[in-house]
Amino acid sequence: MSWETVIGLEVHVQLATASKLFSASSTRTGDEPNSNASLIDLAMPGTLPVVNREAIRHAIRFGLAIDAEIGRRSVFERKNYFYPDLPKGYQTTQLAEPIVGAGVVELQLEDGTRKSVRIHHAHLEEDAGKSLHEAFSDDMGRAMTGIDLNRAGTPLIEIVSEPDMSNAEEAVAFARKLHAIVTSLGISDGDMSQGNMRFDVNISVRRPGEPLGTRTETKNLNSFRFMEKAIKLEVERQIDVLEDGGEVVQETRLYNGDTNTARAMRSKEDANDYRYFPCPDLLPVLVSEEEINELRDALPELPDARKARFVEAYALSEYDADLLSADLATAAYFEAAAKQGSDAKLAANWVMGELTARLNADDIGIARSPVSAEHLGELILRIKDGTISSKIAKQVFDACWAGEGSPDQIIESKGLKQMSDTGELEKIVDDIIANHPAQVEDYRGSDDAKRKKKIGFFVGQAMKATQGKANPQQLNQLLQQKLNG
Repeated sequence: MSWETVIGLEVHVQLATASKLFSASSTRTGDEPNSNASLIDLAMPGTLPVVNREAIRHAIRFGLAIDAEIGRRSVFERKNYFYPDLPKGYQTTQLAEPIVGAGVVELQLEDGTRKSVRIHHAHLEEDAGKSLHEAFSDDMGRAMTGIDLNRAGTPLIEIVSEPDMSNAEEAVAFARKLHAIVTSLGISDGDMSQGNMRFDVNISVRRPGEPLGTRTETKNLNSFRFMEKAIKLEVERQIDVLEDGGEVVQETRLYNGDTNTARAMRSKEDANDYRYFPCPDLLPVLVSEEEINELRDALPELPDARKARFVEAYALSEYDADLLSADLATAAYFEAAAKQGSDAKLAANWVMGELTARLNADDIGIARSPVSAEHLGELILRIKDGTISSKIAKQVFDACWAGEGSPDQIIESKGLKQMSDTGELEKIVDDIIANHPAQVEDYRGSDDAKRKKKIGFFVGQAMKATQGKANPQQLNQLLQQKLNG
């Protein structure tokens, strides 16, 4: 009998505010440890928190973007548990009355099918600090842990989905869509390498038609690739346990992306284990209809609308438009390159092909691309006006990536302009035909279908003779005239 997988996600999104959720401390990253932790962040006696209004507005923006219910009244509560980098001994969060209620996120999967994933709610909460386990030891050489509280109190929204996903691919598509939404809104930079977007994945398996199985939670996944691997690993583990006659234990698990292994961290707590109660230091947050309408009217272009515009304005396919519109930085890069190069389709092909391959190989984001959108557009112009061939364009791109200058500067300095002089090309073609009589005889003795394949030999010889600089169209025309004449 087959197994069904049931997946739900809890997504932590660090909000792009200048100060923390309940204090004026900076949310800036990269500063000296514990330099951005105030007495309020440490919950020192006599201190009182004050809610960051912009964090409230960011959460509402997200709710509006997914057409969710907005909590006109939301309440902060204390979630009590001990952790070394949680100085208060509790986390200020929301439970019974969150700022964002039920909503829905629409997905388009790789096979073209569409799927709706329901959002149960999204609530505001403060982040914990960081435990640093490397490079610390006592005088005896024993390992120690350092605590950096700079992150403590940073505002988050935790987005909780319904268990509507049935495989790793759907979960990754959902995570990518959330990333596209929050970055398009500007409420988070979505930088997973810095933990600014993290995923907790709840997974269970069952036989078709049976009740939901016991779920496990794999915490703190910080890349789409790791999430996909962790889900597949856990699904396989649970099926093996059940088919061997065992029982899946409700627990929290950790995944190691370097080794593609996972381990149990602790037994999974229920809500009552945290002894939630309303925070006595914070009043309920009330949001007016006027403020909600103001925020709705000011929403930026969202991924679905941007995709539709790309299809309409640039005549792109649904697939290409989906890839180029999902990430705000990629969308902006593509549009700048398309405008500069006056060819959207060619710009799309270069962004999705050569550029993406190089970014992935060097493990950098498009914002750090050594080849700017303007330079890619300039390269596209030189392909279009016949200055260089597509083959030479890749050489120019490589040199531009290496920081050797703009495409025009590289073409000029390296002498890469395409050879378009008819007289010069004709002489080269005549020499190739004269030096390869057997191939010429074979070509002329073939039917039209075979000639199309055999002419490639002569094209290759001409390109070799011109170091790839021959104009391909002119070259093909000349070869056909000479060989068929």
